Amino acid sequence: MIIKEKKTYQDTKGNEFEGVIVWDDAMKGSKPGILISHMWSGQSDFEVEKATELAKLGYVGFAIDNYGKGRRADGPEEAEKLMVELDSNRPLLLERMLLAVETLKNHTEVDASQIGAIGFCFGGKCVLDLARSGAEICGVVSFHGLLDPPLSHPNKEIKSKILVLHGWEDPMALPDDMVKLSHELNKFSADWNLHVYGHTGHAFTNPKAKFPEKGLFFEPKSNKRSWNSMVYFFNEAFN
Repeated sequence: MIIKEKKTYQDTKGNEFEGVIVWDDAMKGSKPGILISHMWSGQSDFEVEKATELAKLGYVGFAIDNYGKGRRADGPEEAEKLMVELDSNRPLLLERMLLAVETLKNHTEVDASQIGAIGFCFGGKCVLDLARSGAEICGVVSFHGLLDPPLSHPNKEIKSKILVLHGWEDPMALPDDMVKLSHELNKFSADWNLHVYGHTGHAFTNPKAKFPEKGLFFEPKSNKRSWNSMVYFFNEAFN
């Protein structure tokens, strides 16, 4: 049976965050845990659905909250405001990602030595920053993520395996940005893979993305292929 548990957690300043942890209680013993970092609008049903799909694969999925309890966007303007708060303060973004990692590690269903993370759009940037920090986790996967490094790069060896899943026509991170990322990951000794999907723009995993004129559109083939690539990646990363 799939169990969904709302999880409230706090940072050292008393700020509250609320995510959802999902697992299958038919699978006994501790299991690898995977964070799901949200898009620019904040933690939503989309990420909880991904956590549920991960639970069906035998993982503990944690749809995390990087904005704060009750802070969710109702539209693009509010989403941009929330995202910019963290995008302009990457050290704070990283603090919140590390807090989520520790919260997941401490869950009774989780094998703390086997932690991964996936992220979508802005969430892709979040999981890449987690890897950039030198965090000792098994692997991160960015789905149509934002690829730019922090201005104050931590300059640490990257210990996590990395998989980047990206659309060739993504206006948010162009082919040149993919090349820059590959040089960055090489510089910091990362074990990385980059899969690029043709005729694919930004937000290709999101069925609600219907703005082809802006380069934001759902692409079913790329959605399926990218998920299958993630499954293979974590099969390897956790073994």
